[in-house]
Amino acid sequence: MTICVFASSSSRIDNDYALAASNLGLLLAKANMEVVYGGGGIGLMGKLADAVLENGGRITGVIPSFMKDEGWDHSKVKEMILTSDMGERKKKMFSMADAIIALPGGVGTLEELTEAITLKQLGLFRGPIIILNTLNFYKSLIDFLEHMVSGNFLRFEHKGMWEIADTPEDAIILLLKKQDWLHDPRRIARI
Repeated sequence: MTICVFASSSSRIDNDYALAASNLGLLLAKANMEVVYGGGGIGLMGKLADAVLENGGRITGVIPSFMKDEGWDHSKVKEMILTSDMGERKKKMFSMADAIIALPGGVGTLEELTEAITLKQLGLFRGPIIILNTLNFYKSLIDFLEHMVSGNFLRFEHKGMWEIADTPEDAIILLLKKQDWLHDPRRIARI
């Protein structure tokens, strides 16, 4: 199973987020799950990659050429796929993934997560989407998604597109359970 992990590249965040990213990397490696991620060498991306590598896991980075030119890639990740832009990067990561985990992050991570949810709503991505809610980071987003449902911008059934994990251990448990959302999501995509 290949897990796509979206995560922050900021190195200026609370250490508890870094510990959770490292723990997730360790658990994914120990579970023999392959990881694809944004290719960064710092922040939560870097901590995740370090932990996967230190524990004998397999990881592939996907990074736009301009980011590599800036030196933002992880120097120890041997499998690094270069893309021409951010859109191609996401498309490649989605195509490689059986499941997605979103760690805390900024607008890039938010955009990746919401695109994953959109693709699942349209039946273009079928795997689990897990929001790792470290330190309740995603509370406002989760509340906003609930607001979308209560306002009929999403159907009640759409709440089944994502799952919330409070810890990396919870995320692994969610990955290992049989998850089947809808056989034909497009039949309810239109509200």
